[in-house]
Amino acid sequence: MAYGTLTQQALPADEQSVAQQELNHLLVTQSETVAPTQNPLTHRDRQIIATIINTTSDQIKTIWIEGGITVWVQLKRGGRLPFDRTWFAARVAQVKPTITEPETPRQRNNRLSDELEEACRKYELRHGDIDWLSFSTKVFRDGRLVGFVGCNAEGWYSRPRLYGRNQVADTADRAIAYLGVRPVAAA
Repeated sequence: MAYGTLTQQALPADEQSVAQQELNHLLVTQSETVAPTQNPLTHRDRQIIATIINTTSDQIKTIWIEGGITVWVQLKRGGRLPFDRTWFAARVAQVKPTITEPETPRQRNNRLSDELEEACRKYELRHGDIDWLSFSTKVFRDGRLVGFVGCNAEGWYSRPRLYGRNQVADTADRAIAYLGVRPVAAA
């Protein structure tokens, strides 16, 4: 019986590294197809990391700790950056408070509602039901309609009639003052 002998052919270094990259890419593609990974990083996490390494948040792919000592940051375009874990943790603690989370619509409405309530107390006004989508309402004094007040991308606004030009202001207090209402003097 004849046996064939396998001989390994040595590839030049360039071809070997290209072949290794192709193999790695194929393995990653196949593993993503079978079990796509979910990235646990939030947008805020990416902002913090990007601030630390002086890049944009869309460049951050993932992060992991190796050996309990080194923090690795994987970039989307193929680079990896190693950092000392202690140093990286200290920088995260330093940067994290400076990056605020975006305000949710509910938080915005609560903040605006509180500001409107405070301004209405100052002028002894009452307001009707708030349209939460556009954050607008009618304001009354002694049961008489004084005008319309709301807040949009331009800021607070008011108008004395349903149809008409808005007076834009930076606070609810000033928007109500534009309606011609004067604060009630303290007794």
